Amino acid sequence: MLLFMAIETDTIYRKNRIDLDETLLTRIANGDGDALREVYTQTDRAVFGFALSIVKNIHDAEDVMQDTYIKINQCAEQYQCMGKPMAWILTIVKNLALNKLRQSGKQGESIEEQFHLESEENLAQNVENEMIISVLLHVLTDEEREIVVLHAQTGMKHREIAEILNLSLPTVLSKYSRALAKMRKRYNQ
Repeated sequence: MLLFMAIETDTIYRKNRIDLDETLLTRIANGDGDALREVYTQTDRAVFGFALSIVKNIHDAEDVMQDTYIKINQCAEQYQCMGKPMAWILTIVKNLALNKLRQSGKQGESIEEQFHLESEENLAQNVENEMIISVLLHVLTDEEREIVVLHAQTGMKHREIAEILNLSLPTVLSKYSRALAKMRKRYNQ
């Protein structure tokens, strides 16, 4: 649903902006379970969405998500305060997702099939979600999909996305604009 809204307007950015307090990571490093729960509550949708955009499999994305929070708990003391805790978390997600892809190398059921199986109870939402996922998987390139998901799910600025994906800002802006145009075109067909 969030990605569908990004097709129509960029207000999704302001609405979903995650401004994670980096003191939460310090608290996690000191063994504060409540801080880890708070980080999870604020970031779970973004972590899952970004993982899914990379691994393209719901079950693998769930595994990456779980591994991400384990890694955050284990490595929080390594975080250096730079005012970018969400970028640090999404870098963990990206690394774990890429490792998952390298390890699995399998081609299981499509994401459309997985999504359909997991949401039978709400047919209207299911149809809309399948359309969005179809567009994301079949119309956008991997990088375009990652950029759109990061922007829509986390509200990250394009500059921050460029840092995480190791791309130049003009490249991210161009790919984002192209992705939205592709999504609009596909949606209007």
